[in-house]
Amino acid sequence: MLDLILITNDTEFARRGDALEGVRLWVDLERLGKAERQAGLNSFISAHALEDVGRIKSVLRRARLMVRVNPLNEDSAAEIDAVLEQGADLLMLPMFSGATAVRDFCGLVAGRVPVVPLLETGGALATMDEWIDTPGIEEVYVGLNDLHLSQGDRFMFEPLARGDVDRVAAAAKARGLRFGFGGIARLNEGLLPGRDVMAEHVRLGSGAVILSRTFHRADSAAAFESEIMALRQAETNASTRSAAQMESDRHRIAEQIRAISQRMTILRKEL
Repeated sequence: MLDLILITNDTEFARRGDALEGVRLWVDLERLGKAERQAGLNSFISAHALEDVGRIKSVLRRARLMVRVNPLNEDSAAEIDAVLEQGADLLMLPMFSGATAVRDFCGLVAGRVPVVPLLETGGALATMDEWIDTPGIEEVYVGLNDLHLSQGDRFMFEPLARGDVDRVAAAAKARGLRFGFGGIARLNEGLLPGRDVMAEHVRLGSGAVILSRTFHRADSAAAFESEIMALRQAETNASTRSAAQMESDRHRIAEQIRAISQRMTILRKEL
């Protein structure tokens, strides 16, 4: 069962997530450089604050709480200590490009909680074999939004179609690490529908995926829970496919991603 990662600083929404099996909570404190990197994109810029870590942690009974801090900087030691004092169960390191940052960050954490490097730059991908064995790492997460930007792609799932995500999955599996990537929309929503994204997570043996903003819509009182149940059913169905079916779906989804990218390229030229 995949961890479904719910990004929120709303305690009531966090309680709803905590009541479901296999949900991980995420408080996002990353600020440094993010607005500049993603200027003009319809992407999530968090307004979470340090005190939200403790607030969310206080309502959790079984879900783990992951906190994304800022990229490694001169204030990282103090930030790490403050976040851990608030009760974080895992720390995520964003926007690194090489092994030194990962090793230094893990050194500052010093084994107090597991570390999740967020692979979201071309440099991080190119140097993966140099940092993936760093003690303290529990999971490698591929951040497709920034990764596709760093590689000059038009559509965020192009690294999946190109095989970059397969490479990370294989490296993590070889070392006994957990692995996750990207975000997932509701089953029949999104440029790449959630159903197809789930199929690729199952094929790759992924252990985690971020729930997109489509899961945050207040369209009915029980919509969130029912959509999570539908996602779980899709996960079960995808896991019953034969190897041949998985490979056929991989090719189909890759072609779909390339077609979406081409349409986006054409639209951009027209604009």
